[in-house]
Amino acid sequence: MSHPDDTGRDDAGILARRRMIFDDIYRRGVRDERVLRAMEDVPREQFLPPELQDAAFEDRALPIGAGQTISQPYIVAYMTEQLDVTPESRVLEIGTGSGYQTAILARLAREVYTLERIDRLCEPACRRLEALGVANVRFRCGDGTLGWPDAAPFDRVIITAAGPKVPPALLNQLADGGILVAPIGDEQDQRLLKVQRYGPRLIETPLIAVRFVRLIGESGWKE
Repeated sequence: MSHPDDTGRDDAGILARRRMIFDDIYRRGVRDERVLRAMEDVPREQFLPPELQDAAFEDRALPIGAGQTISQPYIVAYMTEQLDVTPESRVLEIGTGSGYQTAILARLAREVYTLERIDRLCEPACRRLEALGVANVRFRCGDGTLGWPDAAPFDRVIITAAGPKVPPALLNQLADGGILVAPIGDEQDQRLLKVQRYGPRLIETPLIAVRFVRLIGESGWKE
């Protein structure tokens, strides 16, 4: 992906992203320099409908159509830091949405496999990433709760919608030494969960309270 300084982005947009990162992300405890740099490099405004681009640097979720949202910048940064992506990681993302979280992951990982169940979100997300020069992402439209078995195992798995539990297929596709981060709960009560695999053992660590759209699918909520 090209750096925003090289894509003709104006200085105002770059400065707005830097203020967002310092005020809403760094000050709230995210310290991973690679994550912060990725958040600076990816132009969030380009992942929003034109009428919402002026709100791109506010720390809140925003609608992207089809009843879905782009997560607030702090949550994107926090989940990415907890995922601990390395330059050699193969990452599975469940819930492409606008492609913003995908773009962040793509700057950090070797490969990103991203699944989106809503057809009309898939193609625009793909086009946005192509326009930014992202070349290490593979797309699939389908039930994210079933994962991507023919590309498994994955070093990292991130789920960007809340289910009643972690889908078993995604746990099965997590590599030894891998990390999964997902929001778990119903529409009223959700918390991020970090799962680390050590051979047959799964170590679960509850994290912060969050609010995501529901994870729809065979091993999620019913539509």
